[in-house]
Amino acid sequence: MIYLDNAATSWPKPEETLEAMDLFLRYKGGNPGRGGHSMALEAEKTVEETRLPIARLFNIPDKERVIFTLNCTDALNIGLKGFLKPGQHVLTDCIGHNSMVRPLRKLESQGVKVTKIKPSAEDGALTPSDIEKNITSDTKLLAVTHASNVTGVVQPVQEYGDIAKKHGLVFMVDAAQTAGMYPIDIQESNIDLLSLPGHKGLLGPPGTGVLYVGDRVDLDTLREGGTGVYSEQEEQPHTFPYGYESGTLNTVGIAGLGAGVKFILIYIKGRSGENFLP
Repeated sequence: MIYLDNAATSWPKPEETLEAMDLFLRYKGGNPGRGGHSMALEAEKTVEETRLPIARLFNIPDKERVIFTLNCTDALNIGLKGFLKPGQHVLTDCIGHNSMVRPLRKLESQGVKVTKIKPSAEDGALTPSDIEKNITSDTKLLAVTHASNVTGVVQPVQEYGDIAKKHGLVFMVDAAQTAGMYPIDIQESNIDLLSLPGHKGLLGPPGTGVLYVGDRVDLDTLREGGTGVYSEQEEQPHTFPYGYESGTLNTVGIAGLGAGVKFILIYIKGRSGENFLP
């Protein structure tokens, strides 16, 4: 079989991904943070140990800022809807997936101002000058797609991050098509919000995703409920990462995602000689 649909979901997965999921379900299948028995503790350990290789891969200084989500679409919704308020202005591109377009359209109907910048005819990417000339006093967020799933255009996010920093904007990147495939350094590119799918270039299973939230960003929660911590409180805690991970996580999927990311880190180590492993 020749499989050509990796832009939608990578396949086949590494044996390490399959083995990690099998091992988890056989021996560690408790509910993370919801008990003191050995399986619950092992499940919690699996979740926490997966944050670290993800942080290493994207040069995230604080692994507690790595939030597990349902997928990249979920991560985008949490970031966009948790940050933007009516009357605020967001700049975005015209090459985004519906995962970016539709949440922004919903926010627009609620009073958020959205400007879609047309890409350059030369290379299909936004030009820095076009971004800057559309910034207003109400602009709070620059949200871009790293690479188009339709055209394959890869945008220069480091240049965009420099602009966002210069003008005091929060910078959000949808890395659905590039995470695990292209180098992404959140510090070099001044990225404040990074949304990632687990099931594409990160070689994890479907139903997994990640949102990195930088320390300059204050997000409202989109869902509230059990977090496994501060259970005595009736209000949702805002402690990272737990306040944004309500309900039982897809722990078996996270186990597979961790194995997929470690597989990538081993590959990077083999090519560069540097030790990226936790």
